[in-house]
Amino acid sequence: MNDVFSSVRNEQTVVLDPARTAVLVIDMLNDFCKPGGKMVLPGYERLVPPQSAVIEAARALDVPVFWVIQSHDPRLRRDRELLKRGSHCLLGTWGVEIIDELKPRESDFRLYKHRYSAFFQTPLDLMLKDMTCDQLVVFGIVTNICVRSTVHDAFFNGYEVVVPEDCCAATGPREQESSLYDIATHFGVVSRSGQVIDALRHRKGLATVEGIA
Repeated sequence: MNDVFSSVRNEQTVVLDPARTAVLVIDMLNDFCKPGGKMVLPGYERLVPPQSAVIEAARALDVPVFWVIQSHDPRLRRDRELLKRGSHCLLGTWGVEIIDELKPRESDFRLYKHRYSAFFQTPLDLMLKDMTCDQLVVFGIVTNICVRSTVHDAFFNGYEVVVPEDCCAATGPREQESSLYDIATHFGVVSRSGQVIDALRHRKGLATVEGIA
Protein backbone atom coordinates (compact mmCIF):
# COMPACT_ATOMS: atom_id res chain seq x y z
CA MET A 1 0.00 0.00 0.00
CA ASN A 2 1.33 3.44 -0.89
CA ASP A 3 0.05 6.90 -1.79
CA VAL A 4 1.56 10.17 -2.92
CA PHE A 5 0.40 12.17 0.10
CA SER A 6 1.79 9.76 2.69
CA SER A 7 5.10 9.30 0.86
CA VAL A 8 6.13 12.75 2.09
CA ARG A 9 7.48 11.78 5.50
CA ASN A 10 10.60 11.05 7.52
CA GLU A 11 11.28 7.41 8.30
CA GLN A 12 11.34 6.97 12.08
CA THR A 13 13.55 4.68 14.10
CA VAL A 14 12.83 4.10 17.79
CA VAL A 15 15.57 2.80 20.09
CA LEU A 16 13.70 1.24 22.99
CA ASP A 17 15.16 1.87 26.43
CA PRO A 18 13.59 -0.33 29.15
CA ALA A 19 13.97 2.50 31.67
CA ARG A 20 11.79 4.73 29.46
CA THR A 21 9.33 2.14 28.13
CA ALA A 22 5.88 0.95 29.20
CA VAL A 23 3.70 -1.76 27.67
CA LEU A 24 0.00 -1.04 27.17
CA VAL A 25 -2.21 -4.10 26.64
CA ILE A 26 -5.52 -2.91 25.26
CA ASP A 27 -8.85 -4.62 26.05
CA MET A 28 -7.86 -8.28 26.15
CA LEU A 29 -11.08 -8.95 28.01
CA ASN A 30 -13.61 -11.76 28.25
CA ASP A 31 -16.36 -9.73 26.59
CA PHE A 32 -14.18 -9.23 23.49
CA CYS A 33 -12.50 -12.64 23.38
CA LYS A 34 -14.35 -15.47 25.06
CA PRO A 35 -17.44 -17.44 23.99
CA GLY A 36 -20.39 -15.86 25.74
CA GLY A 37 -18.82 -12.41 25.61
CA LYS A 38 -20.95 -9.46 24.53
CA MET A 39 -18.83 -8.43 21.53
CA VAL A 40 -16.48 -11.26 20.58
CA LEU A 41 -13.68 -10.88 18.04
CA PRO A 42 -13.01 -14.36 16.59
CA GLY A 43 -9.45 -15.68 16.64
CA TYR A 44 -8.06 -13.95 19.72
CA GLU A 45 -6.12 -17.16 20.50
CA ARG A 46 -3.45 -16.41 17.92
CA LEU A 47 -2.59 -13.17 19.71
CA VAL A 48 -1.88 -14.80 23.06
CA PRO A 49 1.59 -16.33 22.35
CA PRO A 50 3.21 -13.16 20.91
CA GLN A 51 1.51 -10.95 23.48
CA SER A 52 2.66 -13.20 26.32
CA ALA A 53 6.21 -13.17 24.98
CA VAL A 54 6.33 -9.37 24.93
CA ILE A 55 4.77 -9.11 28.39
CA GLU A 56 7.20 -11.61 29.93
CA ALA A 57 10.19 -9.92 28.29
CA ALA A 58 9.00 -6.58 29.63
CA ARG A 59 8.60 -7.90 33.17
CA ALA A 60 12.09 -9.40 33.07
CA LEU A 61 13.46 -5.93 32.31
CA ASP A 62 11.29 -4.14 34.89
CA VAL A 63 9.24 -2.50 32.13
CA PRO A 64 5.82 -1.65 33.58
CA VAL A 65 2.82 -3.46 32.11
CA PHE A 66 -0.50 -1.62 31.97
CA TRP A 67 -3.69 -3.59 31.44
CA VAL A 68 -6.06 -1.13 29.79
CA ILE A 69 -9.62 -2.18 30.57
CA GLN A 70 -12.74 -0.95 28.81
CA SER A 71 -15.41 -0.42 31.45
CA HIS A 72 -18.88 1.05 31.61
CA ASP A 73 -21.24 1.83 34.46
CA PRO A 74 -24.77 0.86 33.33
CA ARG A 75 -26.26 3.49 35.66
CA LEU A 76 -24.99 6.29 33.44
CA ARG A 77 -27.64 7.73 31.17
CA ARG A 78 -25.52 8.99 28.29
CA ASP A 79 -22.46 6.79 28.01
CA ARG A 80 -21.68 7.38 24.35
CA GLU A 81 -20.11 3.99 23.77
CA LEU A 82 -23.05 2.13 25.22
CA LEU A 83 -25.44 4.23 23.16
CA LYS A 84 -23.41 3.63 20.00
CA ARG A 85 -22.34 -0.01 20.44
CA GLY A 86 -24.73 -1.53 22.97
CA SER A 87 -24.10 -3.13 26.34
CA HIS A 88 -20.57 -4.47 26.90
CA CYS A 89 -17.77 -4.45 29.48
CA LEU A 90 -20.01 -3.56 32.40
CA LEU A 91 -18.29 -2.88 35.70
CA GLY A 92 -18.31 -5.81 38.10
CA THR A 93 -19.08 -8.44 35.46
CA TRP A 94 -17.11 -11.38 34.07
CA GLY A 95 -16.95 -9.60 30.72
CA VAL A 96 -14.67 -6.84 31.99
CA GLU A 97 -12.04 -9.26 33.35
CA ILE A 98 -8.69 -9.82 31.60
CA ILE A 99 -8.47 -13.20 29.86
CA ASP A 100 -6.79 -15.85 32.01
CA GLU A 101 -4.34 -16.96 29.32
CA LEU A 102 -2.33 -13.74 29.61
CA LYS A 103 -1.77 -14.31 33.35
CA PRO A 104 -2.09 -10.76 34.66
CA ARG A 105 -0.30 -10.13 37.93
CA GLU A 106 -1.35 -8.07 40.92
CA SER A 107 1.89 -6.10 40.55
CA ASP A 108 0.86 -4.93 37.06
CA PHE A 109 -1.05 -1.71 36.56
CA ARG A 110 -4.75 -1.71 35.72
CA LEU A 111 -6.23 1.29 33.99
CA TYR A 112 -9.98 1.57 33.46
CA LYS A 113 -11.10 3.62 30.48
CA HIS A 114 -14.58 4.69 29.47
CA ARG A 115 -13.93 5.67 25.86
CA TYR A 116 -11.88 4.11 23.07
CA SER A 117 -8.58 5.83 23.94
CA ALA A 118 -6.63 4.85 27.05
CA PHE A 119 -5.65 8.50 27.44
CA PHE A 120 -9.07 10.15 27.26
CA GLN A 121 -9.91 11.49 30.73
CA THR A 122 -7.84 8.84 32.51
CA PRO A 123 -4.70 9.29 34.66
CA LEU A 124 -2.52 7.43 32.15
CA ASP A 125 -0.49 10.41 30.93
CA LEU A 126 0.28 11.53 34.49
CA MET A 127 1.17 7.99 35.56
CA LEU A 128 3.56 7.53 32.64
CA LYS A 129 5.21 10.88 33.26
CA ASP A 130 5.65 10.07 36.94
CA MET A 131 7.34 6.82 35.87
CA THR A 132 9.50 8.74 33.34
CA CYS A 133 8.19 6.56 30.50
CA ASP A 134 8.01 8.29 27.14
CA GLN A 135 8.18 5.19 24.91
CA LEU A 136 5.15 2.94 24.57
CA VAL A 137 4.62 -0.55 23.16
CA VAL A 138 0.90 -0.71 22.41
CA PHE A 139 -1.12 -3.76 21.36
CA GLY A 140 -4.40 -5.60 21.84
CA ILE A 141 -7.87 -5.33 20.32
CA VAL A 142 -9.14 -3.96 18.22
CA THR A 143 -6.51 -2.35 16.02
CA ASN A 144 -8.85 -0.01 14.20
CA ILE A 145 -10.71 1.29 17.26
CA CYS A 146 -9.19 1.24 20.75
CA VAL A 147 -5.59 0.46 19.79
CA ARG A 148 -5.60 3.11 17.10
CA SER A 149 -7.31 5.71 19.30
CA THR A 150 -4.74 5.11 22.03
CA VAL A 151 -1.85 5.37 19.57
CA HIS A 152 -3.22 8.65 18.22
CA ASP A 153 -3.43 10.17 21.69
CA ALA A 154 0.00 8.85 22.63
CA PHE A 155 1.47 10.58 19.59
CA PHE A 156 -0.44 13.78 20.33
CA ASN A 157 0.98 13.73 23.87
CA GLY A 158 4.56 13.36 22.67
CA TYR A 159 5.25 9.65 23.17
CA GLU A 160 7.28 7.43 20.86
CA VAL A 161 4.99 4.54 19.92
CA VAL A 162 5.71 1.01 18.73
CA VAL A 163 2.93 -1.39 17.69
CA PRO A 164 3.81 -5.09 17.19
CA GLU A 165 1.41 -6.07 14.43
CA ASP A 166 1.23 -9.76 15.36
CA CYS A 167 -0.06 -8.74 18.81
CA CYS A 168 -3.07 -6.89 17.36
CA ALA A 169 -6.28 -7.80 15.57
CA ALA A 170 -8.83 -5.60 13.84
CA THR A 171 -12.46 -6.12 12.94
CA GLY A 172 -11.37 -7.36 9.48
CA PRO A 173 -8.33 -7.69 7.17
CA ARG A 174 -9.03 -4.38 5.42
CA GLU A 175 -9.24 -2.55 8.74
CA GLN A 176 -6.05 -4.20 10.02
CA GLU A 177 -4.06 -3.28 6.93
CA SER A 178 -5.36 0.27 6.76
CA SER A 179 -4.88 0.99 10.45
CA LEU A 180 -1.35 -0.38 10.57
CA TYR A 181 -0.48 1.58 7.45
CA ASP A 182 -1.78 4.80 8.96
CA ILE A 183 -0.04 4.18 12.29
CA ALA A 184 3.26 3.48 10.53
CA THR A 185 2.88 6.49 8.24
CA HIS A 186 1.65 9.12 10.67
CA PHE A 187 1.92 8.07 14.32
CA GLY A 188 4.67 5.59 15.13
CA VAL A 189 6.50 2.41 14.22
CA VAL A 190 4.84 -0.90 13.32
CA SER A 191 7.01 -3.90 14.09
CA ARG A 192 6.64 -7.53 15.21
CA SER A 193 6.82 -9.10 18.64
CA GLY A 194 10.20 -10.80 18.19
CA GLN A 195 11.83 -7.61 17.00
CA VAL A 196 10.30 -5.61 19.84
CA ILE A 197 11.62 -8.11 22.39
CA ASP A 198 15.08 -8.02 20.81
CA ALA A 199 15.03 -4.22 20.78
CA LEU A 200 14.08 -4.06 24.46
CA ARG A 201 16.77 -6.52 25.47
CA HIS A 202 19.57 -5.00 23.40
CA ARG A 203 18.40 -1.39 22.85
CA LYS A 204 18.30 -1.89 19.10
CA GLY A 205 16.65 0.55 16.76
CA LEU A 206 13.21 -0.36 15.45
CA ALA A 207 11.78 0.87 12.16
CA THR A 208 8.50 -0.04 10.51
CA VAL A 209 8.65 -3.55 9.07
CA GLU A 210 8.77 -3.94 5.32
CA GLY A 211 5.39 -4.28 3.68
CA ILE A 212 3.47 -2.14 6.18
CA ALA A 213 4.16 1.33 4.76
